Amino acid sequence: MPAYNVFFYGALFFLTGIFLKSIDISFAGIFLFIFVLEVVALVLFLYSQKSVFVWFSVLVALVFAGGFYFEADNKQFQENYVLFGEEIPLSGIVDNNPMQKESFAEFKFFLNKPYQGSLLVKLPLYPNFKYGDELILKGVVEKPFSQSYGNYLAKEGIIGVADFPQVDLISENNGSKIKKALFDFRNKMANSFKRVLPFEEAAFLSGLTLGGRSDFSKNFKEAMKKSGTTHLVALSGYNITIIAWAMANFFAFFFKRKKVFALTTMAIIGFVIMTGAEASVTRAAVMGMLILLASQVGRIYDVRNALMLAGLVMVLLNPKILTYDLGFQFSFLALMGIVYLKPAIQKFFNISEDTGFLSLKDHFLNTTAAQIAVAPLLVFSVKSFSLTSLLANLLILETVPLTMFLGFLVASSSLISYYLSTIIGWITWPFLAFQISVIKLFARFNLEFNPNLGAGMIAAYYVLLIFFIYYVQKYIRRVV
Repeated sequence: MPAYNVFFYGALFFLTGIFLKSIDISFAGIFLFIFVLEVVALVLFLYSQKSVFVWFSVLVALVFAGGFYFEADNKQFQENYVLFGEEIPLSGIVDNNPMQKESFAEFKFFLNKPYQGSLLVKLPLYPNFKYGDELILKGVVEKPFSQSYGNYLAKEGIIGVADFPQVDLISENNGSKIKKALFDFRNKMANSFKRVLPFEEAAFLSGLTLGGRSDFSKNFKEAMKKSGTTHLVALSGYNITIIAWAMANFFAFFFKRKKVFALTTMAIIGFVIMTGAEASVTRAAVMGMLILLASQVGRIYDVRNALMLAGLVMVLLNPKILTYDLGFQFSFLALMGIVYLKPAIQKFFNISEDTGFLSLKDHFLNTTAAQIAVAPLLVFSVKSFSLTSLLANLLILETVPLTMFLGFLVASSSLISYYLSTIIGWITWPFLAFQISVIKLFARFNLEFNPNLGAGMIAAYYVLLIFFIYYVQKYIRRVV
């Protein structure tokens, strides 16, 4: 078996073990699963005498390794402790860039000894605390109100929630100087948008370039949900690819190829940290760096193995994201749709590679493949799927790269001159106004599709997709 296949299937079985343990399958159940696979491998080997099934039987053992890895990580997380339900003073450090919401601020709070772990803290908007502030909180720490919410917080290393405790500031600048500088730069970028653009357009531009929806009104969040465009502000691989391409071309004007690669990689890592290092952004950044590395060493870039490597690295760092992080799941499913389903759709409908005027055909195929790939999970998790979202995304995505480019120009020019950034802001405004208008229009005339899907129906859906891709690749003639 080729080395790249050994890696791919080995990683796949390892991740399977993590998934099975994360949904509370016992080790006895995992053993039974492995036993069935080993019997299948033995039967197939005896029938075909192909060595691939020997490799298969060896790699299956990695399911157990994945299960043990998740169990060890979870045990370490559960060793974190704090007294729940009691009003006690707690000292610690603000551990991320506080998120300003409509009526409160929210941040991750890393506890000092004798307690361990982190809390999710909600406070009034004022006074305004920042990353690296050492605080003393006096209030009641509660457990997450549900198992699903607890799992969501657990993937961030958070063990409890403190709502509006009393707060005293002890000291400042206790965190990483690099992270603080990146968070400060992010906040300056967001503020530069607010200075030169109307509030709604500034908030949307901040979402496109920096991620997040904290400044969005409830009505606009609902409009994005109904129109199927929420992913636009999730900093997916699409956004990261634009940023990586722009950075690489910028550095190429001043430096040689090797330095361009190093500087672009550092810029991507900095951007990931600056925007909160969410799963979808980190996955996209790893993929982007692998693309840069492939071009640097002159090797063919294998999307399948790059995708698996990105996922494996992220899950090794945080095993809980595989099951508990919807952004991680959406991000990977969407990319797999583009990598595998898009070519099958092209081949099945005999669509040529010519992307046409402004690449509309290519954007439509990418959007269609991604939407089909994530549809069941979207319906199951957020109970909403718009049948008109394909058209809404097609209209908006064509203008997103230019809008992001202008957004970064607004931010960088604001460091030089307010008037220059204002002029660029005027140029940026029509694109933002158009995108927001499309979102609101399709929110009003959306066609919602919300069937009651169970795990069996979702599994059947993806089995059919896999069969469709296999059938097209094997039996449909190539596009002429």
